[in-house]
Amino acid sequence: MTSSHRLRRLPALPAAVVAAAVLLAVSGCSRTDAQASVAVPSPSSEEAAYCGALHGQLPETVTGLDRSDPEPDSDLTAGWGDGAIVLRCGVARPAGMSHDKADAVEVDGVDWLLEKTGDGGTRLTTTYRKAYVEVTLDRSFTEVKPLLDLAAPVSRTVPKTL
Repeated sequence: MTSSHRLRRLPALPAAVVAAAVLLAVSGCSRTDAQASVAVPSPSSEEAAYCGALHGQLPETVTGLDRSDPEPDSDLTAGWGDGAIVLRCGVARPAGMSHDKADAVEVDGVDWLLEKTGDGGTRLTTTYRKAYVEVTLDRSFTEVKPLLDLAAPVSRTVPKTL
């Protein structure tokens, strides 16, 4: 099975977010030993059902990091590497999807909006899916490689909107 990722600029059309390609490299920042704490989303019942299915398909390791789900325990959240990678399913539509030329990445058929966070990390949110899935990567990640482990479960459990 071949993995792919491409980068393009996205148009400002609210319903039309086109995948963009980004290739970054991993740097050697240390990870924390403390378990992460995250806000649990409040999706609709339909979105929560997709998120529950996704939760059951998520891998035990992502880029070699063991699963360590954040607090509070929820089927809407997951984590790896003690907060280095955090997934939240059923989040609100990101404001960045409305911006002109938003950056995004396509990994194995799943499109993700790409945004930098204030702490130097990266937030990626699915586009063209019936529930928004957000993945945050701490600043030690300068590539989107973790999405290679997460794209297939998202693709299998959260249908496209197109």
